[in-house]
Amino acid sequence: MIEPYPHYLGGHCGSGALRDLLHWADLGWEELPGRLPGEGLVFGLGGGLSFMYTRYPGLTPPMYLVGRNADMELDFCQRLNIDTRRQQTEDPDEAWRWVKAEIDAGHPVMVWCDIAELPYLRVRLSNTRHDVVIIGYDDDQNTVFIVDNDREEVQEVPMDAFRSAHGSNGFPGPNHFATYPMRFPARLPDLLTCAREAAASAARVLGGEDALLFDVSTLPKGSLVASGVEGVQAFADDIITWPYRLDPEELTAAVRSIPVFVEKAGTGGGFFRRLQASFCRDVAQATGDPDFATAADACQRSADAWSALGEISRDEQLDIQAVGEAAFPLPELESAMQKALEIAGRGSTGKW
Repeated sequence: MIEPYPHYLGGHCGSGALRDLLHWADLGWEELPGRLPGEGLVFGLGGGLSFMYTRYPGLTPPMYLVGRNADMELDFCQRLNIDTRRQQTEDPDEAWRWVKAEIDAGHPVMVWCDIAELPYLRVRLSNTRHDVVIIGYDDDQNTVFIVDNDREEVQEVPMDAFRSAHGSNGFPGPNHFATYPMRFPARLPDLLTCAREAAASAARVLGGEDALLFDVSTLPKGSLVASGVEGVQAFADDIITWPYRLDPEELTAAVRSIPVFVEKAGTGGGFFRRLQASFCRDVAQATGDPDFATAADACQRSADAWSALGEISRDEQLDIQAVGEAAFPLPELESAMQKALEIAGRGSTGKW
């Protein structure tokens, strides 16, 4: 097992895993307090802030919100000169050879696992795109050691369960044993340059470019899929039609799932916007760039509005009109956030 391996609880699997990996590699920026980056900065440097709304027949719950694009981890690594790739295969033995070779060489390795197949998470919801880091294995016990943003302690998992999670065919699609071997540079590139590239990328993604988390071409007839700022508008407009499209049980499930998607699973609104605001604040404080300070405020306003929607959706007495009213300001706030990130990405106004 790779020891010591620094690990802290994280809000999101991808940014939590990448933060831990940077800390393990002892990489950061001298401009930062403590030098090593926090999760918000790592998330923002991925440049993948997004929004995706889908509703289709047979989906449980009947709608899904996502707050990031598909390649945030790869884009983060490319931006920071971390050598990696997403290896995929249909052969579980080949996949294990990849993982084992990394561990034997002293390298922790990030992989995709389906949360529904990880015994320590105890969830029924499937998500095959969950990033975890493998730091060891035990041949005698036939187990692997997993570091997960959602658990403080290292998790020892039976090999059969790990293989099921690593090769799952669940939602939103097969993960094909996705494995990310990484080699880290001696030092990271300039923080402000990376941050501007990432902010510009997030603005493009929010504009609809490369905004989807998964391939929607196989979704059933009658599906609604919308992304970026336009997707937020579609979501806000669609909420008021739910009573006519969904039966009472589906309607309740859809509304009650909003706070989950906004803050935890999929994090289509509040939490990811708070991470993005943290990224912008960290960059502004470290570099003195006022455009990032402005963008932080815009991200925080959007995050707060999404969280308010989540709170109303938790009310014991379901009120779809109140839910719709809470969603109404979101498109304008998201548009303002996109524009602020675009300006931060251009770097127009110099330092404070």
